[in-house]
Amino acid sequence: MKKVVKFGGSSLASAEQFCKVGSIIHADTSRRFVVPSAPGKRFKDDTKVTDMLYACYNLAEEGKDFKKQLNEIKKRYEEIIAGLKLTLSLDEEFKKIEKDFMSKAGSNYAASRGEFLNGKIMAAYLDYAFVDPADYIFFKEDGEFDADKTNDVLGSKLQKMENAVIPGFYGSLPDGTVKTFSRGGSDITGSIVARAIHADIYENWTDVSGFLIADPRIIINPEVIETITYRELRELSYMGATVLHEDAIFPVRKEGIPINIRNTNAPDDKGTWIVESTCQKSKYVITGIAGKKGFCSINVEKDMMNSEIGFGRKVLNVFEDNGISFEHVPSGIDTLTVFVHQDEFMDKEQQVVSGIHRLAKPDTIDIEADLALIAVVGRGMKSTRGTAGRIFAALAHADVNVKMIDQGSSELNIIIGVRNDDFETAIKAIYDIFVETRI
Repeated sequence: MKKVVKFGGSSLASAEQFCKVGSIIHADTSRRFVVPSAPGKRFKDDTKVTDMLYACYNLAEEGKDFKKQLNEIKKRYEEIIAGLKLTLSLDEEFKKIEKDFMSKAGSNYAASRGEFLNGKIMAAYLDYAFVDPADYIFFKEDGEFDADKTNDVLGSKLQKMENAVIPGFYGSLPDGTVKTFSRGGSDITGSIVARAIHADIYENWTDVSGFLIADPRIIINPEVIETITYRELRELSYMGATVLHEDAIFPVRKEGIPINIRNTNAPDDKGTWIVESTCQKSKYVITGIAGKKGFCSINVEKDMMNSEIGFGRKVLNVFEDNGISFEHVPSGIDTLTVFVHQDEFMDKEQQVVSGIHRLAKPDTIDIEADLALIAVVGRGMKSTRGTAGRIFAALAHADVNVKMIDQGSSELNIIIGVRNDDFETAIKAIYDIFVETRI
């Protein structure tokens, strides 16, 4: 049995948290490969080390004195080292970081040092080997992750080792320059390592006991999802659920490796299993609810639109030409509506309108702003009649006007458009009818 265990920033924010992590790792000898994040917040108003590094490097890039800020970062690590009673010194590492900041090594390099330094501490604490991702995780010249090369080189390295600490979040470009994933990218590193060593399980340890059915900022104490498929997770992550980085599933999906989301502060909780497929039925018809605010809709009307070949392509080409990605494109016989992120669209709205008139020659174009999209996701919906009807009934009872509905052919999800002001009310109504009352 081989497990990769990734620990988030809140799990490694202090020496006390490190001790919890050590106990978790030592409780199971199959937890052989550890992927740490940078230290997160120790308390509510604290600052994450990654954010401290960004701020420190910004001063360096502006030619200002940054040594005080760098020293504050060093103190954070020294506090952890002292609390763990280690003899480790990071003096040489910080001297190099100072020198690299002065030579403007780049913000990617600066941000990666949080994981790098925490990895050094973790390796010393566990007495595991330290593996620098800059030597084994690769990006192409255009910044795209090089999955095949990484899998070959990293796999060759790790499969010869009994255990190792591999910091998350970064790798390197062909010229050796450090390159990071997007924020939360340590999740991706854990997935990459799991694939490279053909792990049996990828455990992702964080500060919640699994994936929740709905946002806890909207629903008080929402229930935990016991099992969720990769596809369901993708839908929910794309619509704003943030327990796991949405790109983290791709490497393990190729190998069929399950992910187990666990809570560092409640290690006995079973958490959420993320799997390729399962015969286990969901506890409820739906698996989860997630959504985002800040969309607008562009409704294009033209008589006989459905019989005009290429009409949709012409409309969408205008958005492409203006560098705007679309979210959903529901259509009727004489209408086609494009949903886009409002902040991307606002400065280009008139160029888009004139472009659509020029290429597609519609009868009218109507724009509506301040909309939210909500995804109701669940593999159980496919075999359950009346799911959409129950959603509409719940929203009508809550006095929420539905602006759009879009259901994928897989019957895995239903996307609903509502006003921004109705966003929280809509999620509460849907959660209530499927989870609380189960009418």
